[in-house]
Amino acid sequence: MSFRVLAVAAVAAALVVPASANAQVLTEKNVSIKMALTIAETALTECTPRVSIAVLDRAGRMRVFLQGDGASPHNLELARRKAYTALTFRRPSAEWAKRTAEGDVAGQRSLTDVIPLGGGVPIMIGEDAIGSVGLSGAPGGQPKEEACAKAGIAKVEDQLK
Repeated sequence: MSFRVLAVAAVAAALVVPASANAQVLTEKNVSIKMALTIAETALTECTPRVSIAVLDRAGRMRVFLQGDGASPHNLELARRKAYTALTFRRPSAEWAKRTAEGDVAGQRSLTDVIPLGGGVPIMIGEDAIGSVGLSGAPGGQPKEEACAKAGIAKVEDQLK
């Protein structure tokens, strides 16, 4: 009887060892506070002092938020949601808005915190979104906001490898 118990324990141990041998620690790149500040300050300089800018990390957490002089109170939420949309779908929020305007993916618009407006851009390393930036309140509207976000990301392009 003890031989059977020992055999079952040996088989169980043999099954567990390969599973734990394949376990690994993940190493992920993310947006540092200095990178987020550089992106936000560059976007603010590129755009206008009255925009709001949100920079998110890879988990969608706010790293930096700048509320420009004269920015409307609702711009904070719009900037954050634009950035979140760009991060979640790994594409500019304007591109996602066009893609989800109709058809079988239109239901994505009902997800929490996404918004079908331009002004959000993902921060990419290859195919990996490590963060995002969103702007709201530019006098030129959503195309200008996207351009300013891209200018901010371009400023740190050498670090995105």
